[in-house]
Amino acid sequence: MGSARMFAPRRTDKNWWQRLLGLNWFIILLILILGGFGVAMQYSVAGGSFEPWARIHLIRLLPTMLLMLVIAATDIRIWFALAYPAWIGGLALLLAVELIGATGMGGQRWLDLGIARLQPSELMKVATILALARYFHGLDFYQSRRLFNLLPPLFLIAVPVLVVIRQPDLGTGLMIFAVGAITIFMAGARSYIFWSGGAVLAITPWVIWPMLRDYQRDRILTFLNPESDPLGAGYQITQSKIALGSGGMSGKGFLQGTQSQLNFLPEMKTDFIFTVVVEEFGMLGGFALLGVCLIILGYGILIGLGCRNQFGRLLSVGLSFTLFMYIFINVGMVMGLLPVVGVPFPLVSYGGSAMITFMIAYGLILSVASHRDVSLAPKGSGLG
Repeated sequence: MGSARMFAPRRTDKNWWQRLLGLNWFIILLILILGGFGVAMQYSVAGGSFEPWARIHLIRLLPTMLLMLVIAATDIRIWFALAYPAWIGGLALLLAVELIGATGMGGQRWLDLGIARLQPSELMKVATILALARYFHGLDFYQSRRLFNLLPPLFLIAVPVLVVIRQPDLGTGLMIFAVGAITIFMAGARSYIFWSGGAVLAITPWVIWPMLRDYQRDRILTFLNPESDPLGAGYQITQSKIALGSGGMSGKGFLQGTQSQLNFLPEMKTDFIFTVVVEEFGMLGGFALLGVCLIILGYGILIGLGCRNQFGRLLSVGLSFTLFMYIFINVGMVMGLLPVVGVPFPLVSYGGSAMITFMIAYGLILSVASHRDVSLAPKGSGLG
């Protein structure tokens, strides 16, 4: 997979099957390995049993992999046309949560579909990047630098962020804001806008602190001083640090982690799955896992930077940054470097909505890779 081959011009009139066969199957194999490793880790946290989490994780993995391949082999002009409808649909699902959503984990964030529960805020991350990429595709570099032209993208970001924070889901809301800001930056917005935004963020904690729920305040206070309540709010991060340290360089071995197997570590299957990985496979195992993720994310960024149309460029880079945020926040919070905000590790943590989001996002990245030489019509002029 040399750089010359990666960015070599390719025909744009291929049919669906040709596009499918032309996908980067090495990256797809790495994604499958990452998901399979997630099945193994769910088997471990259940004490060496496929029930209840490993089996469901595997059942989710196979159809979502198929979904990723279908999205990847679909003409990118279809995703270009569906960008705004996807944002509207995602917002409709978020508003549906407000009306009929299921409650859990301290907030009302899910839609109960009977056979499964869907977290629309996860899908909204992808929908927001789609809409932003579609908008900026219709602007040239100088138009993207005009302050007035930034009002629509700010609206596209602010509305879902406010709805998600209200649920309340502060972590997801901040992720949508962050990836939206990166997309605007990549589109060419002036740097003083980000300096101004940084100044606003500096005073934000004093503004939102009275609006936070008690458990959210506890998470922040625990992050600042976990030893203040080691058996209460600080229990999770304290046990996580013990498990990370006990793994050493090479780990205790699969199914041999004491903190995980003896259930000292809460939320093992979701937020703290990386802690289990390091305890059982050591620092080397943790670095190997992050290395696989780095290859997958690096490919998405390189594809975006090499794309000849603005829509694909912003879509691929924005989605890659979104997936990076999952990993960065998850690893940071289990190490005590960031507050615990409930962000899963992609494909390894247990959770259907996060898995679907990852597969949709990477399917779109692979679609960009297949269509990086396609000329897309400017905003408002159809598919052309």
